[in-house]
Amino acid sequence: MSQENIIEKINKKYQEIGENPDTYLNGLLQAKPINYWDYIEVETLLSLQRPRTDFKDEEIFILYHQVTELMLKLMVHEIKQILEEDSLTEEFLMSKFSRLNRYTEMLINSFDIMKDGMDYDDYNTFRATLAPASGFQSVQFRYIELYCTQLENLINDEGKKRIGDNPTVEDYFEHIYWKDAGMNRKTGKKTLTLKQFEDKYLDGLISLAKKMKGKTIQDRLQDIESPSEELQNKLREFDHLYNVAWPLVHLQTAQHYLDKKGENKAATGGSEWKKYLHPKFQQRKFFPNLWTDNEKTNWGD
Repeated sequence: MSQENIIEKINKKYQEIGENPDTYLNGLLQAKPINYWDYIEVETLLSLQRPRTDFKDEEIFILYHQVTELMLKLMVHEIKQILEEDSLTEEFLMSKFSRLNRYTEMLINSFDIMKDGMDYDDYNTFRATLAPASGFQSVQFRYIELYCTQLENLINDEGKKRIGDNPTVEDYFEHIYWKDAGMNRKTGKKTLTLKQFEDKYLDGLISLAKKMKGKTIQDRLQDIESPSEELQNKLREFDHLYNVAWPLVHLQTAQHYLDKKGENKAATGGSEWKKYLHPKFQQRKFFPNLWTDNEKTNWGD
């Protein structure tokens, strides 16, 4: 492209938004050349690890969870594009869910860092300083659930027995599967982990759920008439990776540190982790209509 064409396009760009192109061209004269470390904010990223103990592997633990949050942000980034697309096509969905599956596979494979990448005794010592913090408190995980599927798919069998007819959004959140991780249903007592999470995020999650009613990815997929087997398999793959494979590898990692020697240690968040982490308990499915009754009955086997 010639220099004249570039200038012409720049002029057109700013004229179309009612701006004076000369102002922006003059600004370019003062702009500094960009470099990698400023663009990626390397110094900031590398300064975000603040261990609470002197155990060296605690920094690995922090970094791992920060990487996980960045991966979840990548997933939210892709999911929002699906939700914002006016007219969904199979080609677009195949591309987006291929990315989502790739990110989820990275999360699954990365758990080896947690399971085999830290000293067993060191971890079981410094983890006591982390209470009541817990990965349960990751709100991006909840965002993905609310973006992907209808609220009723986040209620397990026990929750369905408790919830009444014509439940409100608030009712759904009272009986949502993840609340069982920090609440004694018989006494109503909540762990501090759950209290902290609800104090910070519950109102926002309820607002998001109301905003997403009828607009989740599950709802939007109805726009695709006669979806191909290839697309259905891609969606099933994501559903299985995120809602079965990832929870199971998380459970295996927890077993390595909390029950390796039959000690049955408590999680830092105080949850019944052996029960809560298993997909057979969570029963979370984003696209239940893509699974047979037998597959749903044996979810997580």
